[in-house]
Parts: sequence; structure tokens; C-alpha cells
Amino acid sequence: MNSRERVLCALSRTGLPDRVPLQFDLSRALAEQFAAKYGMKPHFTTSYYEDVTYRLSNNDLRVAMGSDCVIVGASLPRGYQHPVDENGLIINEFGMKMREGAIYMEVVVHPLANVQSAAEIEDFPFPDPLAGGRYDDAMRDIAKFKDEYFIVGDIELTMFDMMQQLVGLEKLLIDLAQGAEYLEPLMDKCRVFATEVGKKLISLGVDAVWTGDDFGAQNGMLISPRMWRRYFKERYRQIYADLKAVNPHVIICQHCDGAVAPILNDWIEVGLEVFNPVQPNVPGHEPEDLKSKFGDRMSFWGAIDQQKLLPFGTPEEIERDIKAKIEVLGRGGGYMVSPAHIIQSDTSVENVEAFIAAVKKHGVYT
Repeated sequence: MNSRERVLCALSRTGLPDRVPLQFDLSRALAEQFAAKYGMKPHFTTSYYEDVTYRLSNNDLRVAMGSDCVIVGASLPRGYQHPVDENGLIINEFGMKMREGAIYMEVVVHPLANVQSAAEIEDFPFPDPLAGGRYDDAMRDIAKFKDEYFIVGDIELTMFDMMQQLVGLEKLLIDLAQGAEYLEPLMDKCRVFATEVGKKLISLGVDAVWTGDDFGAQNGMLISPRMWRRYFKERYRQIYADLKAVNPHVIICQHCDGAVAPILNDWIEVGLEVFNPVQPNVPGHEPEDLKSKFGDRMSFWGAIDQQKLLPFGTPEEIERDIKAKIEVLGRGGGYMVSPAHIIQSDTSVENVEAFIAAVKKHGVYT
């Protein structure tokens, strides 16, 4: 069973693969360390939203390390150069002004920070999702890996997260509570953009599409389940339907950080098939509860703690946790192991290797 067959079998819950599949993302510093160790040159694909870059980058390296997945997405148009303002801030395609943070790019000026009306949204220009060169890296990796590896098309920052970066989180949450006029036009503009990217990736041959919005925090949701149902539930139904219309066999994966168990039934109802990242150590995400309540209706991708375990645990502690997660979430299939986020630079090379080795040791189905 090759990697593509393994992931398809696990996530579609059509039987048991030979072992639980594996996926992971690496920060820039870790990618550079492992590239040097493997004698490879790191390759970074800059996403149209810069912080998704590490999801799309270094596929050659990650499969050499043992990943069963290749992640592709839309990048900057061919020949595009970010303008820089008089204060040295980078301006991205959406007009967000950004600076280099310790780990990620940080949005410091939100282009819609003062938005009030639907008319302002209508006049606000979004980038062209089909601009020339935007899929050059995706096409290269799909052509190279499509027969052996499971290909995921990434369209994270689908609605809520993109709105945060355009408007600012505090203003967005206040305006959601007050029902501001511009909200639904902006949601739909984000929805259409992400859907067009997803449809293009499906046409290029991806096996799954990975939508993404972080509605959860460490102890609960950022907005109420009722508000989520009012604004986002039917829009997700539309996104999933539009993607399935291109290829009914494409698998729908949803990234959502934080504690979001109260809306998982709703998400399944509108077409969610794989839940990621199954953030551990938050209310409602106990593995046995998730598997028993939802395991016959969706698959799980993630569940390994990268906040404390991977950076600060011992290799033995990492192995014990992965063994326990596989025993529960992998019972009967329906699970792909990965950290609950990009593995950060505070995680040692030794611990990354212990994580990969533990999956291959304990993930075998007998």
C-alpha cells in the first residue's frame, strides 16, 4: 500500500490501511535544519496569505522524512513583488500591512479597519484567484507526487480568519455581535475567493481540499454556536457543495483550532468529512468522546500536542501519547496522525524524529 492508498483508505473509512497515515508541517528553522541533514535544498512556496507558506513548502523534504501527504495551494502570481511602505511594512495582495514577527508575518494595519457599509465591501478589491503563475508550484508538486502520495489543496483562511486579517479581530467580534451591515457581503466575498481557489486545485488533481477557519480558543469558542449557525453554517454548506460539484470524490477536510465540539454535528451535517487539527487538551476534545460521538461520520487528522508535548516532552513521553491516540482515534481506521499545528522551532530535531518513529512503530494495523 503506497502513501496515497493509505490516506485514502484511512480518511474515507473504507477499511483498514496497513498503518495509520502521517502528516506534518515544519517551521522555517526546522525545515532548514532537516534539509541540511537530508542533503536537500529547502524550497518555500509563498502563499497569497503569507502564514500559510509553511503548509505548502518543502514537500520533497517532508515525504523524504516520512509524510504520506503533499500539501499544495495558491501562491503569489508569477513575478509578483510585495510593495513596501515608507515605514518598511510589507503590503500583501489584500492590502494588509505586515511585518516580520519572531515566527510568522504579523498584520499590523488592517485594510478594512474602519469599514461600516456593504458598499465599501463591494468596492474593495480582492486579488485574482486565477492570476498567472499562482498555481505553478502546485502543478509541479501534483505532477511529481500524485501517483504515490495523497495531495491536499489548502484554502485555509476561508472566511472568518480572512475577515479577521482584513478587519481586525476585536472589531470583527463586536460587529458580529451588533450585526453590522458589511458582514455578510464580506463573508460572501471571502467565500467566493476561497471557493475559486479550491475549484482550481481540484481541477489540477488534488485528492482533498482543506478549508480552514479558527472558531475556537483554548477554553471555548470565539463566537457562540448560535452565531456560527447564523452566519457560517450555510456558507460552509455552499462551499462544500461547490467543491464537490467539480469532483464528487474530493474529500472535504476542515481545519479549526480550539475547542469547537459544540458545532461538530452541524459541520458534519453540511458536508464535513475530515476534522483537523483535533486540538488536544481543550474542553470537548477527549479522544474517546470524539471517536464515540463522531467516528462513524467523520475522520480525524491531528491530535498531537505541539504546545507542550513536542517541544518539552521526552521522546518516551511523545511515544506514549502517540500510542494512546492511535489506539483510540485510529480504532477501525478514520485517523491520520499529525501535530495540531505547524511544528515550531522550539521543538528539537530529536523530538520530531521521535514523533515520526512512534507513528510508524505503533500505527501498524495487524
